[in-house]
Amino acid sequence: MTAGRKLGFRLEAVAVWIVFRIFALLPLDVASAVGGWIGRTIGSRLPVTRHARRNLSRIFPDWPAAEREAVIVRMWDNIGRTAGEYPHIPELTYGPGGRVEIEGMEHFAALRDDGRPGLFFSGHFGNWEILGPFAAHHGIPLHLIYRAASNPYVNWIFTHGRANDGVELIPKGATGARTALNKLKHGEHIGMLVDQKMNDGISVPFFGIEAMTAPALAAFALKYQCPVVPAHIVRLKGAWFRIIFDAPRLFADTGDRHADVHAAMAQVNGFLERWIRERPDHWLWLHKRWPNEDLGRK
Repeated sequence: MTAGRKLGFRLEAVAVWIVFRIFALLPLDVASAVGGWIGRTIGSRLPVTRHARRNLSRIFPDWPAAEREAVIVRMWDNIGRTAGEYPHIPELTYGPGGRVEIEGMEHFAALRDDGRPGLFFSGHFGNWEILGPFAAHHGIPLHLIYRAASNPYVNWIFTHGRANDGVELIPKGATGARTALNKLKHGEHIGMLVDQKMNDGISVPFFGIEAMTAPALAAFALKYQCPVVPAHIVRLKGAWFRIIFDAPRLFADTGDRHADVHAAMAQVNGFLERWIRERPDHWLWLHKRWPNEDLGRK
């Protein structure tokens, strides 16, 4: 790392730390509101927003441009609120006041009480940071696989915010995969966000367009015949939420591992697509999720 790059990373880390501390000092509802305002007024003007515009134009080409822009503004409101709420995750998740409603608690309980290893998957939807602390507080110590920040000086802030009681973080990569498999072997539970592009993944349709998709969730589930619970977080208003758990799935194991993994991840992408269609402003459209040119709709 060059001296200039290191200095830039350190300055960025100082800025992130200052913002984190300011949000931590504010009451939860105020931090959420301020974060939402920053997202709407600044985030939507950042150059990275061009990826969101492009993605929305590709997936919803028949929408009026004004409707796509309205989704982008609300998306940035959600991103900003999620950042503002970040230091308050324990309070938000299991503090007084009941800020998180649950739909499908019986599916969560089934995974908790079946005496088997299990997997949750979700995406960058609503406030995605809630799931791990909620699971831990309700009896499933959860091991979350995460992507480390490119800035090593910022990464510790992210891990500090996510490492709540009962939540262990596992970095993506070969070492992390071995750790996750060992946890499953011993009957534990893994949580994964599966909506980002993985360049060396497998090509699976997502909104009818082939997209490079991480296969680890399916590979883990098939190796240990783990039940898989889809879960997503809906922002009701301000810093109030609903977690929706779907029924546990067992992916089909025909003996053709390549085909089985592909079929399983097609199911997973189908869940993500349904959630996004229902609430497009909840999803992080900033990802470079699809190739530059469509590979054909299916």
